[in-house]
Amino acid sequence: MTPKFEMNTSPADASPPGSPAPPRTETTAGNYFVSNYPPFAAWRTDAVPDFESTLHQPPRPGVPLGLYTHIPFCRKRCHFCYFRVYTDKNADDIRTYIDAVLSELAMYAARPAIAGRRPRFLYFGGGTPSYLSPDQLGVLSEGMKRLMPWDDAEEITFEGEPGTLTDHKLRAIRAMGVTRLSLGIEHFDDHILEINGRAHRSKEILRAYSYAREIGFPQVNIDLIAGMVEETEDKWREAVARAVELRPDSVTIYQMEVPYNTTIYQRMKAEGRLAAPVADWETKRRWVHHAYSEFEKVGYTVTSTTTVVKDPGRVKFQYRAGLFSGADLLSVGVASFGHLSGVHYQNLHDFQPHIDAVRAGRLPVYRALRPSHEELYTREFMLQLKLGSVSASAFASKFGTDPRVQFATPLETLRQWGFLMEHGDTLGLTRDGLLQVDRLLMEFFDPKYRSGRYA
Repeated sequence: MTPKFEMNTSPADASPPGSPAPPRTETTAGNYFVSNYPPFAAWRTDAVPDFESTLHQPPRPGVPLGLYTHIPFCRKRCHFCYFRVYTDKNADDIRTYIDAVLSELAMYAARPAIAGRRPRFLYFGGGTPSYLSPDQLGVLSEGMKRLMPWDDAEEITFEGEPGTLTDHKLRAIRAMGVTRLSLGIEHFDDHILEINGRAHRSKEILRAYSYAREIGFPQVNIDLIAGMVEETEDKWREAVARAVELRPDSVTIYQMEVPYNTTIYQRMKAEGRLAAPVADWETKRRWVHHAYSEFEKVGYTVTSTTTVVKDPGRVKFQYRAGLFSGADLLSVGVASFGHLSGVHYQNLHDFQPHIDAVRAGRLPVYRALRPSHEELYTREFMLQLKLGSVSASAFASKFGTDPRVQFATPLETLRQWGFLMEHGDTLGLTRDGLLQVDRLLMEFFDPKYRSGRYA
């Protein structure tokens, strides 16, 4: 059994002796969080044929399959949103998109790499999956089940925006087989919600949460974001207190970042500002630390850099576990990205080109990349380190070398900075390290990916 670390719970903005120079205090524009490796900018259009060739080969033995479906429709575009979403599509557009997604899935289901396989986990993300009407959800889910039955799935996750979730809609979502409803609450203060461009308000949060509990979803997760525009210490503490009162099965807490394709960045650019009008990184880490401490007081467990869970024995986050451990992830829909037979791929970024490609009988893949063995090792090790600890022997068994040898230099760096702990077979992060893990993971990047030279 892997030992459980007693994490250092000192304030998250305290720098340990020998630590690196503190990162920039203010939040500047750009993507901060590590969600894949090699980075997306290294994926290439000329690698698409390599990806398509893998689809004609049988799947890798023993590798589970997940299915991600992107629903890109929203009532409003949040000012911090960087996903591919549309707020101007009517019912005909949505039906066209659903038909395209089903046609895309049918093309994959006929390929040897996918044919006959049943997904172990599914995820409906967006955008706002709950933007769809009950009838639209029925067409989509029943069509998907005919192509790829999910009766044996261990987890089916569905993202919902509170303002779209009526009792009738929630019953339709539960009837799909959804086991984990993830509510994009983000905050409970109406002014904070409005100034950040969220479509819902606090009354809708409580209504949707109550409905979801009545209907009996096995897991209800809520999302919060630390450091939104005009966030204050008092408002954040009040939001955390209200989240604790709800006693959700799990909570996902993100630290606000400002990617380049957000409304906030466009305003910064127009005003000639370098720093974003959101909390600085030290403050955000401290706020998340506060949230974790408050949930721990009532029995929750911190299970990653972003999550607390009421009952870790029951709530497993299968989608994340699969994504982080090299499972095949079949992703359909505009701009979605996946990983099949050891190859990364991403779909076309825009609505109409995606539709046109599918109608022409082509997979709508835009770019791809076949990572090397070393890159796959780095990817899985970094992503799993975001869970707080990893087993050295498990990685040595899977990849052939002990991570303490494979990553000797970056691990020693983290150890000298005071963020790494080691106990027998287990490598883990202190609480301070976990709260800023994404910047620490840059130590594991190949220099060419840190410099932007991907040739």
